Amino acid sequence: MPTPYKLFLIFAFLIFGKVNAQDSLRTVVAKNGDGIYSMLKKYDLDSYKNYKEFINLNKKNIRGKEGLYKGRAYYLPTIALDSAKQVKAAPVKEKTSENKKTKPFPKNNIYPIFGKKHEKVIIKSNKLKGTIYYLVAGHGGPDPGALGKYNGKLIAEDEYAYDVTLRLAKELISHGSKVYIIIKDLNDGIRDQKVLKIDDDEVNYPNRTIPLNQVARLRQRVETVNHLYLKNKGKYQRLIVIHVDSRSKGKNIDVFFYHHKKSKSGLRLAKSIHETFKKKYKRYQPNRTYTGSFSYRNLYLVNFTLPPMAFIEIGNIQNEKDQKRIVVPENRQALAKWISEGAILDYKQRK
Repeated sequence: MPTPYKLFLIFAFLIFGKVNAQDSLRTVVAKNGDGIYSMLKKYDLDSYKNYKEFINLNKKNIRGKEGLYKGRAYYLPTIALDSAKQVKAAPVKEKTSENKKTKPFPKNNIYPIFGKKHEKVIIKSNKLKGTIYYLVAGHGGPDPGALGKYNGKLIAEDEYAYDVTLRLAKELISHGSKVYIIIKDLNDGIRDQKVLKIDDDEVNYPNRTIPLNQVARLRQRVETVNHLYLKNKGKYQRLIVIHVDSRSKGKNIDVFFYHHKKSKSGLRLAKSIHETFKKKYKRYQPNRTYTGSFSYRNLYLVNFTLPPMAFIEIGNIQNEKDQKRIVVPENRQALAKWISEGAILDYKQRK
């Protein structure tokens, strides 16, 4: 079926004669690392409305499924993200009953997702009232992420990233925020053990099976976050992604952060959390220098998600010192609390 833009061209041809299809379209030159999603985001275009049209307009200059050629000119579609009347989030086909089970903000402050022991959330303040946070725990489902050994037992990145994510969600909610947990394990909850049991039953919001293919997994997360972002357009929205790094056993690292290179709001979020961690380290570990940093890194979730975001690596799963930060439940709670305090600082500093 012809797109609305093609129907317009057909109509114009019938009324006015031959029309140059590209006369009214803006052209831009692709830079190193540009892809379709990042190009659309860069020029404030709704990726759901414009993705197929971008391909139709530039099909001869697309490399693989999403790649663009550096230095080549590309036509931009005409539906801008800033036009509220034009933007409609692409529908996510899920059963109504599933959607009812996954509402992010229950009235009675009981959240079963946190587990029986932690399900009640006590509201501490309204510092984040009106905000929306999307939280993504790294890996999950068929992909456990980085693996390590602690006291002779196998530990997996996705379990610890998820536990910190749940704790962070609870902190953010306690200050009045609405939180969407994008990667979920419906039966784990917040756990207070050092060694967290490894499983593969995590799902993508609302209850979608996580694909085995890596690119498909990442694309699913991007599409989910972007769909929710467009649905909540006009509200204060932020994305936080939690990962655990994997390096040589001798490499002790501090918590560090990534953001989108063109997002001032993402930079401020990463910087606010980073500053919070510096202050906490100075207070609780005055004899050592905090070396964590914030910077841009060319990562799929960083490049293609729409909300301002911070991508956080909380430690090296292979390193003995970093493992203490990850496996000790009190330390996971501290990580979550400090990240939430950084988020509050970011919200205070908004324009």
